[in-house]
Amino acid sequence: MESGELKIFRAVAREGSISKAARQLNYVQSNVTARIHKLETDLNIKLFHRTNRGMKLTAAGENLLQYADQVLSLLDEAEKSAQLNQHPKGPLRLGALETTAVTHLPEHAASFLRRFPEVDLSVNTGDTHSLVRQVLDHKVDGAFVYGPVEYTDIKQIPVSREELVLISPEEGAIEDMLRLPMLFFGTGCSHRDRVKRLLEEAGIQQQKIIEFGTLEAVIRGVSAGLGTALLPKSAITCSAYRQRVYVHQLPASYQDMTIVFIYRKDFFMTSAFQKFIAELNETEFIPSV
Repeated sequence: MESGELKIFRAVAREGSISKAARQLNYVQSNVTARIHKLETDLNIKLFHRTNRGMKLTAAGENLLQYADQVLSLLDEAEKSAQLNQHPKGPLRLGALETTAVTHLPEHAASFLRRFPEVDLSVNTGDTHSLVRQVLDHKVDGAFVYGPVEYTDIKQIPVSREELVLISPEEGAIEDMLRLPMLFFGTGCSHRDRVKRLLEEAGIQQQKIIEFGTLEAVIRGVSAGLGTALLPKSAITCSAYRQRVYVHQLPASYQDMTIVFIYRKDFFMTSAFQKFIAELNETEFIPSV
């Protein structure tokens, strides 16, 4: 059994599909199929149930996945340990809410990379739920999400606070604006629970929901008259459409959202990650609104 086979096995297990795993790994699909078949042959055991809906782990596959995670994590730590020195360099994989990635992260990242040009920075964007999952699955080293995050395996650093506001295409009372269709950024939007509570408090039944793939598309949709949206105030300030929407202050109990930086407690810190964490602890990364 080779580490390469374990990497392919884990990708198929997580994606639930040979084709999706091949795309993620940038491999030819036939190569992934052959490596899975070889692994099952070498172990003389069936690791997956092949169904019309994809690949589902057998009980033996579930057991192997736990060991694969541990083995690949140790190999990753060994590689990082060999690279570890006082001068930050190598990969730094971060995740971030789109609002953070658009409004605040570029300036901080540019400053960080000017001082440490040998660091290879990459940033994935997503909602809090998906980013937490990426941290737990070792897909990113750490991520900026809305907190607090209730996972025992995760450490978190409070970073700053955002003010949540309601934006609408026209002036009017908040109660009237909430009756319009609600625009969200993707299915995992972190603000949905607040919207639900806000509507219940106002005695408004759930209205039509429209989903968009990007933050800017949500703001543009509101400016075009499609409905309203709950977004961080800083995101509106940076938008090209800020002059075309009306901003409404929410009741105090709905305004504050805390941004935290999270990472696994057992994560092996490279010099690049250590320096990044040190700067988060020393400075206010995101200005309060």
